[in-house]
Amino acid sequence: MSRIGKKPIEIPSGVEVKIEGNTITVKGSKGTESVSFRDEVKVSVADNHIIVEPNSDDRKTNALHGLYRTLIANAVHGVSEGFEKKLEIVGVGYRANMEGTKLNMALGYSHPVIIEPPAGITLSVEANTKISVKGSNKQTVGDVAAFIRSKRPPEVYKGKGVKYEGEHIRRKAGKAGKK
Repeated sequence: MSRIGKKPIEIPSGVEVKIEGNTITVKGSKGTESVSFRDEVKVSVADNHIIVEPNSDDRKTNALHGLYRTLIANAVHGVSEGFEKKLEIVGVGYRANMEGTKLNMALGYSHPVIIEPPAGITLSVEANTKISVKGSNKQTVGDVAAFIRSKRPPEVYKGKGVKYEGEHIRRKAGKAGKK
């Protein structure tokens, strides 16, 4: 049995959980998330906890047991507290600002890089070099943050580019000078 899957998921106050067939819908102050699960696992709600149980004891079912428990726990956390990824822009002349809901970045190209967030995602800029991506779906928040980072990933010689907050960039030495 999966060790992660054994843990019950506590339902915080203000979160509503509904199970219909093979779909669990979680509604909270930050939005609504749905998770579809397979027949190999059984999901139930008992005294303010969500319990995920496997239907058999084979290896594949154990893997799915832990997976669906984590996906449901992420949905509960997302609708109650939300998820956030922070990015930093490093480089002379590199900056970001908001134009309505769109993110406008100057990243050393001949044109501005404009990113429109998908539904359910909020972008914000604090100081010209810090970008915050917020939302209730953990996967979508990570995807949008990775997409923004991909517009100018940090390079290894000077460290210029868009990086995650706290990310360590392995630096390379430049050219060896003539002797």
